[in-house]
Amino acid sequence: MNHWQVGILVLLVLLFAGMPIAFALTLVGLVGVISIIGVQPALALLGSTFFDSGRDYSLSVLPLFLMMGNFVVQSGIAGELYKAAYAWTRHRKGGLASATVLACGAFSSVCGSSMATAATMARIALPSMRKFGYPDRLSTASIAAGGTLGILIPPSVILVFYGIMTQQDIGRLFLAGIIPGVIGVIGYMIAVRISVALSGHDLPVEPKLPLKDRIMALKGTAGAILLFVYVMGGIYLGVFTPTESAGMGAGGALLLLILSRRFSWKGLLDVLYDTMKTTAMMFFILFGALTFSNYVNMSGMTTDIQAFIETWGGNRWGVILIILAIYLVLGCVFESLSMIMLTVPVLYPIVAAQGFDLIWFGIFVVVVTEISLITPPVGMNAFVLRSVVPDVPIGTIFRGLVPFVAIDLVRVAVIILLPGLVLFLT
Repeated sequence: MNHWQVGILVLLVLLFAGMPIAFALTLVGLVGVISIIGVQPALALLGSTFFDSGRDYSLSVLPLFLMMGNFVVQSGIAGELYKAAYAWTRHRKGGLASATVLACGAFSSVCGSSMATAATMARIALPSMRKFGYPDRLSTASIAAGGTLGILIPPSVILVFYGIMTQQDIGRLFLAGIIPGVIGVIGYMIAVRISVALSGHDLPVEPKLPLKDRIMALKGTAGAILLFVYVMGGIYLGVFTPTESAGMGAGGALLLLILSRRFSWKGLLDVLYDTMKTTAMMFFILFGALTFSNYVNMSGMTTDIQAFIETWGGNRWGVILIILAIYLVLGCVFESLSMIMLTVPVLYPIVAAQGFDLIWFGIFVVVVTEISLITPPVGMNAFVLRSVVPDVPIGTIFRGLVPFVAIDLVRVAVIILLPGLVLFLT
């Protein structure tokens, strides 16, 4: 085994032993760099990596978008989104599940977190679906799958991390995520129809509302729509930078919270504390990934992997298929953020050398990573649902997710075959 192979093996052992990924990446990266350039230069590089990265102005986008999402969760806007979505889908079989997917997609556009989306919508949508006799397999799967949209539809914390690690424009990444996110919403609604057809359950439907009433139902969603247009429109029109948009979005979300009459000083302190705690955790993970990236570059890993790929003919689309297979395998044992941090420093130079657009690759990676949120044995969103409804076996949730995973694989194929869809808005 050569140098970097030993490092990867040690990293995997530490992760499977339960060491937090931030510490594992930092430890392996530091020890690896020490073995190459010595103790003093390695410690100096570690210090500069943490210090310089911590001072990076672009990183301020992360806590601000997290704060925006926390304010939105407290504002209760998720319930309004769900009611509005159901007004448009109530006359179809599986209408409540379809409304859940629509509401998850809309909530993701102002939240940015998959697990927060899944947990919030579970508390809102699950009681209604159970009341109308929806099988647990369908109801929990629609929430878990819909929640995955939170890491793709902007503002997305994962896309912020990717942009920082690969030095890509975060605003362009956000814009590139919109069309694949919409495709995901439509695809999941198709998965709901497939699930209903396969289950054989005679689910209740309600009379179709007149168009006027359906439009009036959107009144409660005006705040979320305005906030999304405000943030993304400002970026698209160049009114403010992505970093500035995070601050504007946090301020807009606070205003929504005040207007919803749910503001309290205790709630504000809870938002600030949760934002601070999550930011600290994510910063340590990011700095650990950058430390590991230094080791990757020095050890010659990317050169060796590039040479391996060339032995298979150097076909650029073959490279993407190999990377897809890697992510599908890793998704069985790692959660999404860990996968991104572990793989992107290694893979993005290889992809860039093959001539692929790194904005497109970022969306590809996030969509593939979404699958890991709903596949066993890790499937973080499935376990979020399990914590909210402990009476539903985890196996039931995973079985219900099969049509949604199949739709996700179709979406990956569309992104590979039609890369212009991803880059159209950028």
